[in-house]
Amino acid sequence: MKKSLVPLILFIATIFTTLFAGALHQGINLLKEPLRFWEGYPFSISIMTILLGHELGHYFASKAHNTKATLPYFIPAPSIIGTFGAFIKMKSPIFTRKALIDIGATGPIVGFVLSVIASIIGLKMSKIIPINQEEEFFILGDSILFSLLVRLTLGNIPEGQDVLLHSVAFAGWIGLFVTSMNLLPVGQLDGGHIAYALFGRWHYYISRSILFIIAALGVFYWYGWIVWALLLVFLGVDHPPILIWENRLSTGRKIIGVLSLIIFILTFIPTPFKF
Repeated sequence: MKKSLVPLILFIATIFTTLFAGALHQGINLLKEPLRFWEGYPFSISIMTILLGHELGHYFASKAHNTKATLPYFIPAPSIIGTFGAFIKMKSPIFTRKALIDIGATGPIVGFVLSVIASIIGLKMSKIIPINQEEEFFILGDSILFSLLVRLTLGNIPEGQDVLLHSVAFAGWIGLFVTSMNLLPVGQLDGGHIAYALFGRWHYYISRSILFIIAALGVFYWYGWIVWALLLVFLGVDHPPILIWENRLSTGRKIIGVLSLIIFILTFIPTPFKF
């Protein structure tokens, strides 16, 4: 019971912070009408479901491979999405390559599916609005996948207009962005686990090459990538060895690895935010 108390408290706290964030997205002035915070539920339910699905994917994959892991810890925050995400903590080593791929890939794949569903539902409720070129406004970057979903859902957007995302679609966009960030094949990120399981010692070179590319993107596209690159250096760009190195991975797990790479390419956004 004690082990689940802190995750439960953080989960409930994050529900409230995402409710507040969702209400602000809908233009509600919470200083004047604080009791309307509950109207942010479409965003809160969407983002919490995506994050919880991602972390439970890791959690149950860990259990399936007899790897001890904590329940998900959510991080409430006064940010535009009401949270800094969620994580689980591994309490024992990951022993095999197949376990490494399963644990690393299950979370992002579950989060990806939930994010796509939220994006489609939210885009159907979104509006196309005219853009005043003389005004400064905040724009979310599009990944290959999100651009495709917009086109399939709303058709071609006329010049001089753009999509005003419904809060559910915004949660889907955040979910896809978080998926791509986690699938970066660096260090012990989910993508790092997968890269190490697939390529072994080549992870050393892959991890450093991707880190260099991220830093370059920070110089030429979005400064946030520099912060992310520095954080990855702080967390570590290497991967600890596993205890059992199987000679061969099954075809199914190689397919999972390739699928994860495809998801990363489809969801990656060189410039996530801009004015």
